[in-house]
Amino acid sequence: MKIKKVYAVYFSATGTTKKIAEYIADNISKKLNIDLNIIDFTPKEKREETFDFKEDELAIFAVPVYAGRVPNVLLPFLKNNIKGNNALCVPVVLFGNRNYDDALIELRDIMEENNFHSIAAGAFVGEHSFSNILAKNRPGSEDLKVADELIDLTIDRIGILDTYTKEPINVKGQTPIRPYYTPRDRNGNKIDIRKVLPKVNHRCNDCKLCAEVCPMGSIDKDDIRKYNGICIKCGACIKKCPMNARYYDDEGYLYHKKELEEMYARRAEDEIF
Repeated sequence: MKIKKVYAVYFSATGTTKKIAEYIADNISKKLNIDLNIIDFTPKEKREETFDFKEDELAIFAVPVYAGRVPNVLLPFLKNNIKGNNALCVPVVLFGNRNYDDALIELRDIMEENNFHSIAAGAFVGEHSFSNILAKNRPGSEDLKVADELIDLTIDRIGILDTYTKEPINVKGQTPIRPYYTPRDRNGNKIDIRKVLPKVNHRCNDCKLCAEVCPMGSIDKDDIRKYNGICIKCGACIKKCPMNARYYDDEGYLYHKKELEEMYARRAEDEIF
């Protein structure tokens, strides 16, 4: 089968998912000598558009893992605004060193339902959105070596696609999909951080960057201490602030962050399928 175009399609609030998605798509485009296209649907307005693919195209489709699943705020866009039209896809998820649970199988199923054909898949580790030490600086060089394996695997499968069964790629996960992961303390009590919001300290110089990078468009541009919508705890406003002016002080959030850093300090490994 001849592929004429490859896409990197991703949501990436802090840049880790972008790094892995663009690396895979860019190297496939070079090896196959085909056009590379980027669809970054991180900005809120981008998720109001509809995207149609063609049968001779390949989409590297990547999202971060939130609570072991595809982020629920992305589901309306993914299910309604992406048209596969028999295009090929490689579902990719990026998780913060804990686990990707059912995120990859969920993304694969969404793509298949949108009339894509999944031929390979991957789960990669990236620096956790809550932390600067959990999976720090990942994806790194070792992760990109695994991405190289996925690139070669994808190209090999494209080459045998005419004789290859068009069953969805087999990945880890459960069907039906499990509920979202619930943060708990060491005694098993639930920690609810859904309504927790970042605060702003005295270092803020009102540059407005936080409002620009918020993927939900929730930070008020006139008053960056004000929220006009939900916070999904993506970490963009905190990690991209040049003044280190945004932070969390909620006890439950800080406890959960500390628990994650202590319980999942080991190096989690990438997986490809």
